[in-house]
Amino acid sequence: MTATWFSLTFVLAAPFWALMILLPGWSWTTRIIRSPLIVLPVLGIYAVLVLPALGELLPVVASPTLTGVRDMLGTDVGAAAAWAHLIAFDLFAGRWAWLDSRERGVPAWVMAPVLGATILFGPLGLAGYLGLRTRWNRPTGAADSSSRP
Repeated sequence: MTATWFSLTFVLAAPFWALMILLPGWSWTTRIIRSPLIVLPVLGIYAVLVLPALGELLPVVASPTLTGVRDMLGTDVGAAAAWAHLIAFDLFAGRWAWLDSRERGVPAWVMAPVLGATILFGPLGLAGYLGLRTRWNRPTGAADSSSRP
């Protein structure tokens, strides 16, 4: 069953990435991506994987060592849970970058590779966007979204 959860993880996130990359101007894309709840399906998978193994995982994450984390990730449940964790946070970061880019007027053709990098390399895509976003000023009177997800 763990392999099924692993396979479903990206499948559940992929439609949201497709909306941001392929249909950025569609009115429904904005409505859907504005909701932070888009990460819930992946978070659900994470919970299904982690909660039954919490007794084994808690000592590893409460007092992490390289060996302990390596051994945890070397299990099917550990790897699948880590994958769900990565996919959820990458989607949340990509969502924030996409929403912020819309406020700033960053062209969709500029954001597409940034979002692709975020899907593949999470923090590097986010770092790329953080560097890139300084080229576009937020419109005058726009609310400060730095504290919003």
